[in-house]
Amino acid sequence: MESLRSPFQGITNIIRFNRHLYLSTLALVISGVLVQFYLPGVWSNIVCFLSIIGGIIIFISLMVSFYVYDLSALYQFQYLEEINIGPKIINIHAGFDETSAIIQDKFPDAELSVLDFYDPLQHTEISIKRARKAYPPYPSTLKTSTTKLPFERHSTDTIFLVFAAHEIREDAERILFFSELCRIIKPGGKIIVTEHLRDLPNFLAYNIGFFHFLSEQTWNNTFKKSGLTMFKETKNNVFIRTFILTTHDITS
Repeated sequence: MESLRSPFQGITNIIRFNRHLYLSTLALVISGVLVQFYLPGVWSNIVCFLSIIGGIIIFISLMVSFYVYDLSALYQFQYLEEINIGPKIINIHAGFDETSAIIQDKFPDAELSVLDFYDPLQHTEISIKRARKAYPPYPSTLKTSTTKLPFERHSTDTIFLVFAAHEIREDAERILFFSELCRIIKPGGKIIVTEHLRDLPNFLAYNIGFFHFLSEQTWNNTFKKSGLTMFKETKNNVFIRTFILTTHDITS
């Protein structure tokens, strides 16, 4: 499969879409370095130390992101090679779609439907707005809600959710959403959920930013309450986990 992602696309997008955060943090670091020359004794050392820590945090988060989104095999979907994907695929995202073209290229004979549950009233982050402006929607993308998906019961073989489902912040809404996925997936079909986790590696990588992710326990509770069963759990790398779900205990 020919790569549909350009070199440094991941890290470039992260900086471009979140430039307000990086620029403000960088400004604080530079200000701290300059101010410390005018402070007496111990205060100068403290400000200098904090400035260095701030710079290190930025550098680590960017390097981890570069590894995850540009250097790793994340977008090659190699973990799917032993799974029967089926002829009908749905890819669902939350306003920023980097995967539909890749999925269609990897499974050219499949019928791909793309859903976007982005709600400008709820998803107010400037980064999402910038991403949507930079990347036009995949052809024939359908707008949808998280509580009612426009498909019949047992009508699709595979559903992809790549860095999307965590945007549903309320537990009850997330359970309703996954219950809808359970409704539309065929018996034995697969729901593929790829996410960062709120765990130690992501804390070390993204500091307090890891609170935007959900814990593994939260995901497992969501899946269980939605009527879904874990078919397979894959570590894409130390920072990324993929949950492959099904509606019952089918192993093929």
